Amino acid sequence: MYLHDRADKEGKCYPAIGTIAKELKLSRSTVKRAIADLEKSGRLRKEQRWRENGGKSSNLYYLAQPNSS
Repeated sequence: MYLHDRADKEGKCYPAIGTIAKELKLSRSTVKRAIADLEKSGRLRKEQRWRENGGKSSNLYYLAQPNSS
């Protein structure tokens, strides 16, 4: 629900793990485990983002769009 609330119209968002953990009052490991579970279930796709200087940035998350039948 947290990522859904922060996603744009295309289902993309990019909050940092630390930000998610702090705002939800969870440990970073709990957040990482939950994201991994969402990836395994096909509800989320994660992509690494990079800074212009080559350093890592927060991940980009793509939320699975519900089927419109």
